[in-house]
Amino acid sequence: MTSAPDYSQGVDAERALKFAVQRIRGERVQIIEGIIEPVSPTWDHERVARLVRRQIENRVDELGCVEGSGNLDLPGSSNWYVPDIAVVPEELAKGGGALLPEQTLLIVEVTSESNAETDRVVKRRRYAEYGAPLYLLVDRIEGSVTLFSEPGGLGYSKADGPHPFGAVLRLPDPFDVAIDTGGLSAV
Repeated sequence: MTSAPDYSQGVDAERALKFAVQRIRGERVQIIEGIIEPVSPTWDHERVARLVRRQIENRVDELGCVEGSGNLDLPGSSNWYVPDIAVVPEELAKGGGALLPEQTLLIVEVTSESNAETDRVVKRRRYAEYGAPLYLLVDRIEGSVTLFSEPGGLGYSKADGPHPFGAVLRLPDPFDVAIDTGGLSAV
């Protein structure tokens, strides 16, 4: 967690907002372009995230990493994300605070009706801008998966997909894991 804001030189709105959202009790929230949004996924959403997590967890362990949905700070912006899955080195996960997208190995977002455009456009752009090396978009609305890589200030320069649910998508190094997307669609 970040330290309490120091108001002796005026109010740093970004720091104050991020300090506040970390202290909202009983609910996880994220900040998307300055708007505070609750993180309250449906059971089907969680089921899809779990299916992806199960397919990468052995390799994540081999890499000395952890996968979870911890906080990601995007300094210099009014954004504080809670991804569906982020893979980070275990030593970084021990700090207890937010990490930066560039410290991840992989970020996975699973769309819902309420956030599909945010995941497709806003988060994809911001994750690239902040150096997340791999961004896997599991689009439940479109029934597809897309892996974005080669981040830069203007977005990702490479996209593998969209592939329809049912296809097999290979995550590149350091993962070198095939993701079977057949079970991701609604039953």
